[in-house]
Amino acid sequence: MEQRPVRIAVDIGGTFTDLQILDARHGRVVAWKTPTTPADPSEGLLIGVQEAAERFGFALADVGLILHGTTIATNAVLERKLARGVLLTTAGFEDVLEITRHFRRDLYGLAPDPLPCLIGRDLRFGVPERIRADGSVEIPLGELAPVLERLKAAKPEAIAIGLLHAYVNPAHELALRDAVQAALPGIPVSISSEISPEIREYERLSTTVLNAVLMPVVKTYLEKLEARLGEGGFSPRVFLVQSNGGMCSLARAAAQPARLLLSGPSGGALAAERLSRRLSRPNLVAVDMGGTSFDVSVVQDHRIGLVTQGEVDRLPVRLPMVEMRTIGAGGGSIAAVDASGRLTAGPRSAGARPGPVCYGRGGTLPTVTDANAVLGRFDPDFFLGGAMALDVAAARDAMAQHVGAPLALTVEAAAEGVLRVTNVQLASAVRLSLFEKGLDPREFALLSFGGAGGLHATEVADELGITEVILPREPGTLSAYGILFSELAQDLARSRLLTVEPASLPEIEATIAALREEATARLIADGVPEDQRATEIAADLRYHGQAFELLVPWPEAPNLDALLQRFHATHKARFSYAAEDEKVEIVTLRMTAIGRLPKPAETSGTAAEKRAAPGTRKVSQGGVSASWPVWRRETLHAEDVIQGPAIVEEAFATHVISAGWQAKLDPEGALIARRVA
Repeated sequence: MEQRPVRIAVDIGGTFTDLQILDARHGRVVAWKTPTTPADPSEGLLIGVQEAAERFGFALADVGLILHGTTIATNAVLERKLARGVLLTTAGFEDVLEITRHFRRDLYGLAPDPLPCLIGRDLRFGVPERIRADGSVEIPLGELAPVLERLKAAKPEAIAIGLLHAYVNPAHELALRDAVQAALPGIPVSISSEISPEIREYERLSTTVLNAVLMPVVKTYLEKLEARLGEGGFSPRVFLVQSNGGMCSLARAAAQPARLLLSGPSGGALAAERLSRRLSRPNLVAVDMGGTSFDVSVVQDHRIGLVTQGEVDRLPVRLPMVEMRTIGAGGGSIAAVDASGRLTAGPRSAGARPGPVCYGRGGTLPTVTDANAVLGRFDPDFFLGGAMALDVAAARDAMAQHVGAPLALTVEAAAEGVLRVTNVQLASAVRLSLFEKGLDPREFALLSFGGAGGLHATEVADELGITEVILPREPGTLSAYGILFSELAQDLARSRLLTVEPASLPEIEATIAALREEATARLIADGVPEDQRATEIAADLRYHGQAFELLVPWPEAPNLDALLQRFHATHKARFSYAAEDEKVEIVTLRMTAIGRLPKPAETSGTAAEKRAAPGTRKVSQGGVSASWPVWRRETLHAEDVIQGPAIVEEAFATHVISAGWQAKLDPEGALIARRVA
């Protein structure tokens, strides 16, 4: 950091690429935004860094660290732009990937939609072998020549290997991988005992297949990224954000790209956790509304939640990730009237190209951003700090044609309808995220960020009964801010079915010791000094006979009494009861290997020295056009009190303070809005 004092966090979204820059020479954190380049996201990244260097006065050679959140893996899955994969599995289990779980989303649907399967039956090959659940070998690994011949004939671009019970004994998987790599050199291979060494065959196979078919996609992107970062003396060290919120090296990302599936959104959750401490707000519900999506994460007692399994486009991923709910509702969500006359907003999005109609880039369908523009909530000459002029007239025409005319509404009424529908969707996502944990929204503050979040925050809070909304500094790039202060983190797991009792303690201790040895080896490989290494232990627990587990942190390991107390308390909070007389089972032991990255001190935000009177702008609401006060955030003084209805503008975000709300700057620079009527 002394030689290269600038650290940059980059969050590449569907519409914009967000940057947060920390210069250790003065501790100041600044933000920048540039349009995403969908054809090659690394191009937009480099453009953003170059623009920021010119704007904030640092040289590219000053940049020592790039922390990068990316949606490249997620988009590849959603768009099915994946490699041609082949699955090798235990003979007789070739159809596990297609059988999936006996689970119906639509209980009464006569024609249920089957879960997707990424590898067809003709590309799933059985291997003669069998390992029992205790790790012993029932059938040794047989003759592989016929399987390898079929494999060569299939001409795969990626190979997934998932053998029965390999999470207990990976010997057959390792031997099979060696044989495959010798027969087909250069073809990427993913084995289940490395990417997801846990019980449940379907989820383990699904994760391994996803990882395999993503390997060529992510490798291509990383090669482009490395080539661009080597230009003009610009050679920082690069780490990528994982779904668990931690960083990993480029080599780890290339080998295990499935860990990047929530790379971008997890940055917002990390920022919420950091701000909960800085603002002394232990309970926050963080909402990130960007151009294409709305992400909800919950901070409870200053900690974000983690889950051990998630899904992307209905494909299960058995890997630790930040607990988050995402819906297709952002500023670019398209408003439409369906055949029954129902007004909808999203999940279809206008994306970065062409974007909302008011962007003037060829968009023709009205969006949520267009609705805000029609109502006068934006200054058309100050959007993105004046970097983009808005075409409000075009937005009005599109709103009239596609929403107003079908519903026989004025343009303003149509725009208000779009916002009302959107706000209800946003509130429903927040409500569900809290209610499923037995939490009351009234006990939480709403932390709103993302480019579009502030336009809806107080109205969504009204829907939920939340009385405090926090609008942080640089909210349009807050996910990048969370990435800026993250750590290296690698997750390890061992599935072991053990009863939580003293007799199991020797095996528990041996498993923890093995996990710690592997964690240390990985941190050494990443070059983390000994005094910057740490580990955290957790366990997946259930009552005997249950078919699901709860993830329970275990800082007191190997203290079994402490583990039981934590599990009973967690179960009661989640399901309203605890069966303390029942046997408790450990299903999986987990360890997170943490490498502390150096963190220069960050300076706090400061209020303006001189007070500045607000301007005014005509804003439509409830069929009435009225003059609302319009404040510039950079001119706000510590003593200024903003009475709603009002608008607060800054370079990359606009905030609406609704009637009945009052807002004031916090000493940390956050704008705190409270319900006063």
